[in-house]
Amino acid sequence: MVKRESDTSDIFKLRKKFIVNFPWLFNLAEKNDNVESFKEALYSYISSFTNVIDDGSRDLQQKMIRRILLLIDYDNTSVDELSTGEKLSVFTISYLWHFLRGTLTKNVSVDLFIDLFHQFELLIRPELVLPERSLVKRQMNRWPTGLDEDILAIRNANKERIIGCLIRKIERYHSSSSKYQFPEEMTYEEKYKQVSEWWNIARFHLTMAIKSPTELNFFLGYSLSEETMQLLYRAKKKGMPFFVTPYYLSLLNTSKDGYDDKTIRSYVLYSEELVDTYGEIKAWEKEDVVVAGEPNAAGWILPEGHNIHRRYPEVAILIPDSMGRACGGLCASCQRMYDFQSKHLSFDFESLKPKETWDQKLRRLMRYFEEDAQLRDILITGGDAFMSQNATLQKILDAVYRMAIRKRKANENRPDGKKYAELQRVRLGSRLLAYLPLRITDDLVRILKEFKEKASTIGITQFYVQTHFQSPLEITPEAKMAIEAIQSAGWTITNQLVFTVSASRRGHTAKLRRTLNSLGVVCYYTFSVKGFHENYAVFTPNSRSLQEQYEEKVFGVIPENKRDELHSIIRSQGLFGKKLIGFLKENNLLFAATDRSVLNLPAIGKSMTFTTVGLTEDGKRILRFEHDASRRHSPIINKMGSVYIKENKSIAAYLRQLEEMGENIKEYRSIWSYSEGITEPRFSIYEYPSYPFEITDNMTNLELYNSH
Repeated sequence: MVKRESDTSDIFKLRKKFIVNFPWLFNLAEKNDNVESFKEALYSYISSFTNVIDDGSRDLQQKMIRRILLLIDYDNTSVDELSTGEKLSVFTISYLWHFLRGTLTKNVSVDLFIDLFHQFELLIRPELVLPERSLVKRQMNRWPTGLDEDILAIRNANKERIIGCLIRKIERYHSSSSKYQFPEEMTYEEKYKQVSEWWNIARFHLTMAIKSPTELNFFLGYSLSEETMQLLYRAKKKGMPFFVTPYYLSLLNTSKDGYDDKTIRSYVLYSEELVDTYGEIKAWEKEDVVVAGEPNAAGWILPEGHNIHRRYPEVAILIPDSMGRACGGLCASCQRMYDFQSKHLSFDFESLKPKETWDQKLRRLMRYFEEDAQLRDILITGGDAFMSQNATLQKILDAVYRMAIRKRKANENRPDGKKYAELQRVRLGSRLLAYLPLRITDDLVRILKEFKEKASTIGITQFYVQTHFQSPLEITPEAKMAIEAIQSAGWTITNQLVFTVSASRRGHTAKLRRTLNSLGVVCYYTFSVKGFHENYAVFTPNSRSLQEQYEEKVFGVIPENKRDELHSIIRSQGLFGKKLIGFLKENNLLFAATDRSVLNLPAIGKSMTFTTVGLTEDGKRILRFEHDASRRHSPIINKMGSVYIKENKSIAAYLRQLEEMGENIKEYRSIWSYSEGITEPRFSIYEYPSYPFEITDNMTNLELYNSH
């Protein structure tokens, strides 16, 4: 847990620093005996602020002037915080006035004034950040991949230890009704050989998944601390699901030597904040709260149950009533933790097997897509699409195919301008390529290939497996084989990353992009962590996302005149990893920056267009967001007005956390200057193709609230 610093000695030291560095600011506070007159004087001073600087920094200084004026404008106002629905009072400059005069009576964190100190420092000495390619390369080289020989050696040892644990588990605890059991006469060597063979079967790993803290510690060689164990026991007592496959566990490093596994470890081990709030977690994606017959938060009318989720006009998510409601493990920062809490998603495989009524329900759900005027994109996820059994997944894909045919046929009777959008894109969302790549079998690949071949004849042109690698350490020989198998079926693999604290360390995401590109995987989204308190330990402020974009991802930006060429490479059939790496070398790129850094705003979509309008008493930034203007949204956004989000952590607390991880925080010093952002454009392969006809502007299945 990251502790908040707010003791009086730190406040006192920082106040002295303000007085020394900004005597004019201190004098303004001393001369004005109420906060309103101080704000007027400060506004006047900042508005006319001039300083002798070079021309290259003048624009930056003007930006800082606007930034501080906005903090003054928002002081002593309240905003509607979208994620919580609460009225949030803003007193940034009022706190500053009391701080400078030494009259603070409220428990205000030093983190707030650290942030303000840097804002005034940037005003006086605006620093133009010039990213260095050589530095980014050095930072990338810090991070190993799961394909490196030294990592493989450690993991082979992990696998041997875990196989020994599995033998003991089967001998002592496993049900006699299981297919994974030993005949009585088997020797230990024979058992070891048998488990080594079973290791290559995905079902074995799911059956043998670790489901308790005690078992986890046993499989990790009793390497977990007493503090960690007590936290996990508390999580278990609260009913938090616990599920880790032996395969994924073998990726963790149990010794102090070897490699830094914090990024993948933070997906397995829960934080104190997550455990504390479990049972009271609210849905960040407010549109995922579905009541049959009533519009969701984005205004869409959805069928009964929890099978279809929708935010945008063109795309809806399908979550099947199958084992696809489970995962290969529970990510500690999962955006659907609310659904695990409410039991909509689970690891109870028997209860998740499709019932006889599922086929009928699936037909009804397909009618929703068929009869909607704008839907052209279906994302089958969960849970995890590849957790469904092959027969179930084939039924779902067949239903999608038949629905697409009917929708196309119905358009023959509609005139131009009245035609409905036809299905163009099918996506399967799965993290099993990282969690359990052994799931990608020949039979599964055959299903994907056959569907792609026949669906291509009816106008569907985009076939994506949307996966989630969080670290280059997850890219193992098994994952590489799984990736190549899916690509051989003609599907494009795209990756989305959650920008957790450990993943946000310098060079880490850049190295992941490069490693994925070498295998022909295209990066899609880099998501900010949802800002609720349960994610406090893993939350990275949006300013770091912008810093990564401008100082690291910049070395992967594709030249304008080369984007069509990259588009063609990605659209080419078969394995194109070598072609992609060749393209990068030819254009002097470290990787292909085809991903967008975004925050998922509740109900209205993804965006990184924001400006900072205030700071809370504990130093968390208050951001005013605009929606992504480059894509269509539900008309609900026209009723929403400005969108405000309170971040989950101060920048100062984030930097302390990095320092505790061993990072040199001097390398992050420019983070304070990133107070406003603009959403990046989408790379062309993520755009929908044009139709050879004109579709209707009418939106069906839509009912907007009278007010919002």
